[in-house]
Amino acid sequence: MNTPTVRVLYIDDEENNLHAFKAGFRRQYEIYTAISAAEGLKILENVPVHVIIADQKMPQTTGVEFFKSIIETYPDPIRILLTGYTDIEALADAINHGDIYRYITKPWNDLELHNSIKNAYDAYKSKIDLRNKIIELEKTNDELNRFIYSISHELRAPLVSAMGIVNLVKMEGLFNSSGEYWGLIETCSNKLDYYIQKTLQYYKNNKTVAKHTPVDFTKLINELIELYSYTDRDTHFHVNIKQNIPFYGDVFRIEVILGNLISNAIKYQKEDEKNKKVDINVDVNQASVEITIADNGMGILNEHLEKIFTQFFKSKINHGSGLGLFIVKEALNKINGKISVSSDTAVGTTFKITIPNVK
Repeated sequence: MNTPTVRVLYIDDEENNLHAFKAGFRRQYEIYTAISAAEGLKILENVPVHVIIADQKMPQTTGVEFFKSIIETYPDPIRILLTGYTDIEALADAINHGDIYRYITKPWNDLELHNSIKNAYDAYKSKIDLRNKIIELEKTNDELNRFIYSISHELRAPLVSAMGIVNLVKMEGLFNSSGEYWGLIETCSNKLDYYIQKTLQYYKNNKTVAKHTPVDFTKLINELIELYSYTDRDTHFHVNIKQNIPFYGDVFRIEVILGNLISNAIKYQKEDEKNKKVDINVDVNQASVEITIADNGMGILNEHLEKIFTQFFKSKINHGSGLGLFIVKEALNKINGKISVSSDTAVGTTFKITIPNVK
């Protein structure tokens, strides 16, 4: 195998050092030299350098200052500092901020400098390999997400048809004509539809660009209650909304967040509870909206409170997809929102949400 060409840029205001470096390492590396930081920048503009070596003590800028100035424009080359004196504070600051990979004292030892360049190039290759793998993984993940979205979208069409047939059977009074079969079909269809809806929400939340438009919380929450309460008409909602000023935000993600929380508040009520209730309070101010959704349902165990927002987490009493609260947290992250939860299995669960008012 051919030895890779390692391109090294050495910057030093002492011309003798430049000549000595080039003479000592020209057989092992492709050497570029510059007598000033400005000249070094010109070389960087035209040559894809792997390793940069700079002298600390130069007339117009120090080596550390030079490395700091190029870290955003040229983040890939590995940086080595040569110093004839010890400035511990400057070196520590440079190392801590990632501005230099290693420092070597002058006059340098050829073997030490050679090993440092070799190790620096290995670090460069590792950095580039890691970036390429991340890009490849992101591409694969994106393709997988698109595939899942496409499949989920296509599945909804025949599923909606099946659910429509079940509704026709109900309208014709034949729902109980075949024992429990129609009921089982309806239950399975509803569960599959729920999984598909959550999958589509997850995909759209990751892909949709935030659009800030006016949000009418009275209208939005009433629509969501009407949409989700069909599953349990015994649950009573108490809604208190204070919105005397305009609120601007990402309507899509706010709807996803509130829809999941309202749906869960209904779904996880106690079966034997005679007074099922959900309290929703909304308070809009100039900076944000504060939303509280509290239910008197079965609650969440203390040991599960830190896990409920993780992907696919399901407790023994949770019969959902394990995606709902994960999607809520992801959507809030996209719009810089915050959420907290408190729960008691004897009292119920309360979610508190803060979403910035983007004007």
